[in-house]
Amino acid sequence: MSDNEIWAAYEKRLLRVSAYIYEHLEEDLDLDRLSEIACLSAHHWHRVYRAVHNETLATTVRRLRLHRAAGDLVRSETAVRDIAARWGYPNLQSFTRAFAAFYGMPPARYRKEGSHRAFETHCEREFPRMFDVTVRTLPEQTLLGVPHSGSYMGIGKAFEALYGALFSRSIFQPDMRMVGVFLDDPDLVAEEKLRSFACVTASGDVPAEAPLVRRTLAGGDYAVLRHKGPYANMGSAYRWLYGTWLPASGRSIRDEVMFESYLNNPREVPPNELVTEICLPLQPAVEAAA
Repeated sequence: MSDNEIWAAYEKRLLRVSAYIYEHLEEDLDLDRLSEIACLSAHHWHRVYRAVHNETLATTVRRLRLHRAAGDLVRSETAVRDIAARWGYPNLQSFTRAFAAFYGMPPARYRKEGSHRAFETHCEREFPRMFDVTVRTLPEQTLLGVPHSGSYMGIGKAFEALYGALFSRSIFQPDMRMVGVFLDDPDLVAEEKLRSFACVTASGDVPAEAPLVRRTLAGGDYAVLRHKGPYANMGSAYRWLYGTWLPASGRSIRDEVMFESYLNNPREVPPNELVTEICLPLQPAVEAAA
């Protein structure tokens, strides 16, 4: 069996394990069971997984569960104890310790003071210039991606598949930049029907074989909002960009997809240090009459 055939087999195993993790996050996830799904011994499988993803299976599960918990804290009034139990922490104290270590503050305080609060209406009136939005003219960009259907909070599953495919084909390059492309408005489209793509920037000569697809981001003017903090907090940033910045800007939206550009990696920095650029396509500026 050639090296390519070996890594193609590993890729299929990576995809099976990643899919199982994302579909069963609310259940007990036994690492030996994940190794069975991968059809490799726990000893060898953990080494393969860590070599590709640069973190252990246990770290992946913990990170994803805390990410989902943060989303519940931001978007619901569910009791912290119930959120903790939902995401694998029957003991509230252990959840509080784990969450505070990851997000820099305990969950109840995060709900009240997390970075998502920066975009709420009262802050907009008091600090109208505090948000980092620039208008940039961006070139056309070629992307390689994996499609995702369902909650945007679950697009990490597609990123796992994307990186598994890139590494198994030996086409990953260090200068590839992560990009998320989102086709639907979650306030208008049912969650299970939301469409998105987990992508990386790539030159046109990088091959695109299933599950990889090629996409092109149109060049032109974009409003770029720089968001620092957990991905779970970005919904309020979107609402502020559309509801406050856009009407005051004098600009109009262009009929192209918006996207997120991820400037660092959730495996390498804590959630509060994540930096994302939300890019909203704009019509060309109308020049003032002479």
